[in-house]
Parts: sequence; C-alpha cells; structure tokens
Amino acid sequence: MTEVQAFPDGLEGVVAAHTVLSEVDGQAGRLIIRGRSLDDLAGRARFEDLVALLFDGFFADLPADLTQALGRARAEVFAEAAYLDDRLAARDPVEAVRALTARLADGDDLPTALRLLAAPAVFTPAVVRAQAGKAPVAPDPSLPHAADILRMLRDAAPAQAEIDGLDAYLVTVSDHGLNASTFAARVVASTRAGLTSAVLAGISALKGPLHGGAPGPVIEMLDGIGSPQNARPWIEAALARGERLMGFGHRIYRVRDPRADALKGPVRALAAAGAGQAGRVEFAEAVEAAALAILKDHKPDRPLDTNVEFYTALLLEALAFPPSAFTCVFAMGRTAGWLAHAREQLAGGRLIRPQSVYVGPEPRQAA
Repeated sequence: MTEVQAFPDGLEGVVAAHTVLSEVDGQAGRLIIRGRSLDDLAGRARFEDLVALLFDGFFADLPADLTQALGRARAEVFAEAAYLDDRLAARDPVEAVRALTARLADGDDLPTALRLLAAPAVFTPAVVRAQAGKAPVAPDPSLPHAADILRMLRDAAPAQAEIDGLDAYLVTVSDHGLNASTFAARVVASTRAGLTSAVLAGISALKGPLHGGAPGPVIEMLDGIGSPQNARPWIEAALARGERLMGFGHRIYRVRDPRADALKGPVRALAAAGAGQAGRVEFAEAVEAAALAILKDHKPDRPLDTNVEFYTALLLEALAFPPSAFTCVFAMGRTAGWLAHAREQLAGGRLIRPQSVYVGPEPRQAA
C-alpha cells in the first residue's frame, strides 16, 4: 500500500491554494480583500466596485464601471423567473434560487460571470414575492445593483440608508479565504466544468447550517429571548441543553469577527433611519453583551466572540428580507468571490485531486 501523509479531519491547517484574492487572519481578527482591509471597503465601496476589484486581471474585457453591464445582466436573467412555478416557490428559497440558477448556460467568460452575479439578486426577490402571493418585479437596468435588489423585493424605491446597508453587507461577505463553499467552487472549476457549475457547487455548500445557512436562527434566538431581562436565563438554559449559541464563535477567528463590526455600523444607521423594529438594535446589543459574558464564564478556554451571523441577521431583517431567504442574500455577495476564485483556479491551478487514507477491511485471501 502506498504510504500517504494523513491530514486532520476538516483539513485544519492544510494549505490547498495560493490566492491573490483574500486573507483571513484569525489571530488578529483581520480580513484583507485584494490588498485592502475590510475596514477600508465596507461602508465605502459599492458592490460593483468590489466586483471590479475581485475580477481585476481575470477578465480581459472587464469595463471600468460595472453598473450598466450588471444591470443588463439582471434584465437578461429575469427571463428565467418565468419558470418559477408554484411547486418551485413552495421549496426553501435557497433551493428555488439554485434551481433557477441551474437554468443558466455554463461558460467561462465575463457575460456568464455577470449573469451569475445577477442570478441571486433577481431570483431571491422573485421567490420571496412568490411565496407571499405576489408577482415578480422586473429589474431596472439603470439602477445600481443594491438599489435594484431592494426595489425588486418591495416594488418601491428604497431609502439611501437601505441601499448603503445592503451594499455594505454584499461587500463584507464577498470573499473570505478558502471557506467551504469557495473550496467547493474551486474544485468544480478545476475540472473545467464552467462557471455556472462552480457557482452551483458554492450555493449547495453555502446552504448548510454550518456555513451560510446559519443567520436565520439568530432571529429565532432573539425572538425566543424576547426582552433584555430574559437574556441571561434563556442563554444559560440553552447552553445547559448543549445547544450551540448562534451568532457566536468561528472556525478561524480566535478574536472578534471583523465582519461583525463592519456590519454593526450599517445596522445602527438603518435603525436611525427608522428601518426595522424600534428598539431592536438596543435589545440585540444587550443580548450580545449577556452572551459574551456567559460564554466567557462557561467556556473560558475557548475564544467565542461575536461572528458575522449576528449582525447579518439584524441587517437583513431591517431590510425586510425574511429569515428563510438570508442564505440567498449571502449568496448575492459571495458569488463574486466564487467567480473570482474559479477564474483564478482556471488561470493556473491543476485538477484538484487529493488522496484519502483507506481504513476499511482488507480483502480476504482465497482459500
């Protein structure tokens, strides 16, 4: 038997790619995207700007301003919303968005990439509206991406604070190292299957509750707690039952997730603009403080701090996305990262083909 080096479960600490796209520093609590810190991007750059940053060097025909090109892509993709029937609308939103995205042709060029960026932006509002018994709203190609997403969701023009909040979120979650969904997308891209196939792999991985399927339960937790006075007994009871506290702890970060702070400002700005429930942010901050204190007492040897899920839930709730669609909105931002990683893999990476260590029984010798 050929002897191979065994790696720990979950490939902890294994380097599987060299990338120019992003660095996650879990010890310092820092995220760098193509040479710029998250602090320098979130709340300052539009999603279109972020996409241009990630795509730079991977598409020869990349325009200086993606606003019009992405608007046209939304208009093209909207034709597929006609296939959103009652049976598909009855599915979990991320499954419906994935099924509609699968209707897009595979390819490796910029028009394919832009259609894939447009897909969750167009299909998510259509699915949410269909589940509420409403017809989908056609895109307005002249609008910036975040503004049009919110307009398609509500059939009304959003406030500037809401546009800024969604832009900040899409930028914040656009790329994050070699996470599960990005690795899945790179594996598929390495087979030369096409960008659509790579993005579908990313969506499928993102759907899992241990990855992008987690922000929704934060709302369930806040609603279950109900009031600041109930935070400590509710949290202590949940921990006593062995339940995971949603919105706290991260596989990589040993300190506070920098994405949580990147979203906290936009959440407060939305509250100041009157979006969402009155007093919701103050209540959530009280729950956060109680949770951090209790986690420090209960698990002093484990660094469990606020992660991106906590303020993601508050921000998307304030923007009127239902919790069932939170993963779809996550995909709106992360698709940019999947596509950039797929193109990077195509540019210089080999077929990803790791080995496994066989631990099963040996075949019996013939008598």
